[in-house]
Amino acid sequence: MSGKIEGAPLLMTPERRMIQEAAREFAMTEVLPLANRLDPEKGDMPQELLEKMAEMGYFGITIPEQYGGLGLGAFEYCLIAEELSRAWLSAGSLIARGNDTFGSRFMNESQRAELLPRVASGQLLGAYALSEPATGSDLASIACRARRDGDGWRITGSKYWCTFADGADYLLVFARTSEPLPGKPYSGISALMVEKPRGQLPDGVKGHPIPKIGYFGWKTWELAFDGCYAPASRMLGEEGKGFQMMTAGLEVARAHTAARAIGLARGALEDSLTYAQERVQFKRPIAEFQAIRFKLAQMATDIEAARQLTYHVCSQIDQGDRCDREAAMAKLFASEMAERVTSEGLQIHGGAGYTTHFAAERYWRDARLTKIFEGTSEIQLRLISDSLLGKMK
Repeated sequence: MSGKIEGAPLLMTPERRMIQEAAREFAMTEVLPLANRLDPEKGDMPQELLEKMAEMGYFGITIPEQYGGLGLGAFEYCLIAEELSRAWLSAGSLIARGNDTFGSRFMNESQRAELLPRVASGQLLGAYALSEPATGSDLASIACRARRDGDGWRITGSKYWCTFADGADYLLVFARTSEPLPGKPYSGISALMVEKPRGQLPDGVKGHPIPKIGYFGWKTWELAFDGCYAPASRMLGEEGKGFQMMTAGLEVARAHTAARAIGLARGALEDSLTYAQERVQFKRPIAEFQAIRFKLAQMATDIEAARQLTYHVCSQIDQGDRCDREAAMAKLFASEMAERVTSEGLQIHGGAGYTTHFAAERYWRDARLTKIFEGTSEIQLRLISDSLLGKMK
């Protein structure tokens, strides 16, 4: 048994199957060996991997061809994300540091022409400085500020959960440039792009890595901005309209998280299928015991249900249909499923699953994170219930 679950025939065109197969081969030959070696020692992804991903075009999947990208949609983006995440969640997440994920629709044409080709080629990868020590889901409470200084802005304040802050080529900092308007708490927030050398923090920024229980391969930072400078030309979108930029890409971001969760769960399933057929107890493989067979059957069913919901959301996004409720459902269902399925995978491995000799524990640790980032499960439930019942007063 291969354990590889394909998508629905009507959605999976020959071109998409080719993209999926190429991504699968890349993930299993280039990414998985690195994950198995580096994750147990909390090592960082090497630059060579980033260069190979750039050669595959993975940082320009959704960038239009006129700017050097592949010109594909959310569907292909999530297909690739699932395959990469099956090998290593961090690699499946890395592609969001490129692509059209920071809202080129809000840029002017000069910015698009200058920046997008560099993004598509992997020469300009970003990190997002959004959350703060006291600000998570409540984005209206952003306290980091930027004040005018000549032809630019000086940024002061703290940011938290900034993954890849050192490895990126720029930080996209969301800061208050003015006080919110009455009754509009999300107004007054702007998006400022701070370019910097890869491997360093920008001038005027200090930080330290946050100790994590997973999501290894790169560091996640707490940052302190003390007069960090951003040129006025590097404000993306209109001044004070940063919140609209943050929320405009949430459907894609949640579909991407669902795809990453599915990839992790699929890794747990495929590894468990192999282990169950090789592990012998009572003179026969444990795959011959009904308890194990039923676990594997339920895991496969849960994964496919999450995948089909995510494919539906991606199709809606690519057709230009609004699907904020469905995207929240896909993110919620897939992330909850991933924690459950990866836990079952660890259980099938028994004591071996509780060691770093097998990837089962990595899938489990990383799956837990998918219920938190890009909006917690509780936030998704609130969004879904609000769409059904109206917002609470």
